[in-house]
Amino acid sequence: MKKSHRPQTKVKNPEPNRMSPDWVIWAAWADRITFEDIKKITGKTENEVIKIMRKTLKPSSFRLWRKRAKNQSIKHRKKFEISRKEIRRKIKKNDYI
Repeated sequence: MKKSHRPQTKVKNPEPNRMSPDWVIWAAWADRITFEDIKKITGKTENEVIKIMRKTLKPSSFRLWRKRAKNQSIKHRKKFEISRKEIRRKIKKNDYI
């Protein structure tokens, strides 16, 4: 077999197969994948994702994830868009000073 000259990138947590249950857990931990995206791909709602995480993670890991997911505006598309608008507004204000 011929070797490829393309370098292979190794990541710490590669994306699992989308059909496997591990993908939901991986996507829930990923910062840039919103709950809306998870629902579109797997059909699982935010509450179902929370139940899966609660069932599979250790209690301390679940608390850490929950705190992180609740505080991050990125996990909800609407909050993400609002936070982006606020940042743009601040940048525009500072440009005129």
